[in-house]
Amino acid sequence: MNDCCNHQPDQQILAKAEKLKLLILDVDGVLTDGRLFFDNQGAEYKCFHARDGHGMKLLQQTGVRIAVISGRQSNSVALRMKNLGVEYVFQGHENKRAAFAELITTAGVTAEQCAYMGDDLLDLPIMRRVGLSIAVQDANFAVKERADWCTSLVGGQGAVREVCDLIMQAQGSFAAVLESYLA
Repeated sequence: MNDCCNHQPDQQILAKAEKLKLLILDVDGVLTDGRLFFDNQGAEYKCFHARDGHGMKLLQQTGVRIAVISGRQSNSVALRMKNLGVEYVFQGHENKRAAFAELITTAGVTAEQCAYMGDDLLDLPIMRRVGLSIAVQDANFAVKERADWCTSLVGGQGAVREVCDLIMQAQGSFAAVLESYLA
C-alpha cells in the first residue's frame, strides 16, 4: 500500500485506475462531509457537492459506471443518485461485503476492475478486495493507512471529483472531456 499522505498518484496508481470499469462510493463522509442533519420531525438532510456530481456524470459518459454502497438508508441519497444517473444504489447495507458481492455479480465486473472510495472502518472489507482503494483526506487513520491512494480533498468537498478526474486521466479520456468544453 502507498503512503496515503502522497496526493500525487504514482504510476502504480495510474495503472490500477486505467483498468477500472466501476467506481464504488460510500456516501456519508465521502459524497457528504459525514455530518447528519435532522429536523424536529426526524427528516434527514444531506449536502452534496456540485463538483462531485458533475465529475460523476462526466466519468459515466466515458463508460465507467458508478455505484454507491451505504450503511444508512436515505431518500435524499436515492434522489441524488437518480438525478446523476447512478445505476447501482445499495442503501441500508451495514454488511457491505454482501452488497459488494451482489454488485459485482449484477454489474458483471471483477473486483480488480473496481475502485472503492471510503472513509471509515465499515469500508475496509471492500477496500481490501478491489483493484484500487481510495480514502478521502479526512478518513479514519486506519483507513488511510490501508488505502492505495488518498485524496487531497476531504469528503463532501470535491474529493469524489478528484477521483473521477484521476480515472479519466489514467484512461486517456480526460483530454476529450476537457476539449468538449474548450471547443
